[in-house]
Amino acid sequence: MKILLIEQLRTRKTSYKAFEKIMLTSFSILPTLYMRRLAAITPKKHHITLINERYEPVIYSDDFDIVVIHFTTASANIAYETADNFKRLNVPVILCGLHASAMPNEGLKHADSILMGRGEANWITLLKDAEINSLKQKYDPKPYESLSKSIPPTNVRLPGFQLMGAIEATRGCPYLCSFCPESNTPNGSHYYKRSITEIIEEIKKAPQRIIMFYDASLTIDPVFTKKLFKQMIPLKKKFFCNGNVDVLSKDDELIELSKQAGCIGWLIGFESISQKTIDSVNKKTNTVSIYKQAIDHIHLHKMMVIGDFMFGFDTDTKDVFQTTVKTIIGLGIDVADFTIVTPFPGTPFYEELKKQNRITSKNWNDYTMYSVVYQPKQMNKEELIDGIYDVYRRFYAPKNTLLRILKGARFGFYPFFSILSRNFISMIASTKIRN
Repeated sequence: MKILLIEQLRTRKTSYKAFEKIMLTSFSILPTLYMRRLAAITPKKHHITLINERYEPVIYSDDFDIVVIHFTTASANIAYETADNFKRLNVPVILCGLHASAMPNEGLKHADSILMGRGEANWITLLKDAEINSLKQKYDPKPYESLSKSIPPTNVRLPGFQLMGAIEATRGCPYLCSFCPESNTPNGSHYYKRSITEIIEEIKKAPQRIIMFYDASLTIDPVFTKKLFKQMIPLKKKFFCNGNVDVLSKDDELIELSKQAGCIGWLIGFESISQKTIDSVNKKTNTVSIYKQAIDHIHLHKMMVIGDFMFGFDTDTKDVFQTTVKTIIGLGIDVADFTIVTPFPGTPFYEELKKQNRITSKNWNDYTMYSVVYQPKQMNKEELIDGIYDVYRRFYAPKNTLLRILKGARFGFYPFFSILSRNFISMIASTKIRN
């Protein structure tokens, strides 16, 4: 069969300035993994075409036997439009991704089938059904252990210069935070560890020196992660990874091994500086009182900390923005990302707000984590949007940014360069958001 795999972005611009086009098509900074993995395990008798709309437009043709579209909630409308166009050409369409898994009945209005969850374990079954024109409407996820063979490293080439490689050592997250679409998707809470030998072989074959681990967290099973880091030391690679404060605050061996293995920085979902908020969203790994301990622990071993924070929780009042900026500057976080907590379909947060009739937009284009699609409890929408913009401006004010960059010099070249580039870009961006 001729198979077209399409990865959607959140928006589709019809035209780009020359500079924008050059930048978009020259770099793959954080390469996507899921569709390339489907391509890698597809039997070689089939012909795969993979398109990422960041780099090239979709090819509409009835020459394909099936089309598979992977998309986020924010790009759902574009995905459905794309699916409808192929359906008009009588090409069978399969939808996949977190949104498709959370809203399968919606997706089936535009497609023949939904590949639920992270669907590698069912991909071969789907292909066999497609060969005999007998697609099922839904392919529920199977445990990853049911894969008949290991997932091989993907060699599907992406356009442009790939600054970073990407890999998953584990999959799934058992913590089930109420706002998280990843862990609340079908099979998303099932924690799966790949063979360390297989992971090491994939890392060896990655041409990039710097790798990003896409795992939800590499601190869920510290024993496994320590074994992995020990075997990574001779590879001389550099990497970023996600972790949780409960382990990072106390496990000195894990932190030390991560540094020896080449870790540049840890990405941590702090989410909020309020323990009341943390408890309300079932974030079991976070204790606010040990945030500083985790950050200092990482800094002691000359690695950077990238913190994620969200606003708009039911416990957030209007003073949360100023208090958060003051607190995290004091904590010494090197880079911070700020978003609006968003009720993604399939999450308990979505169901709760839906039950309370507080969801104000079902236009999936708005689900970018920078728009307000529900009625906040203790502020209005405008106050929430103004608040998050103010947080960006304050945290990335020139004086604060310069101090973070200067302090980052003590960590060595790779962490310093990352701190420098991320802070500088964010400082410039913060001056362009509305006043």
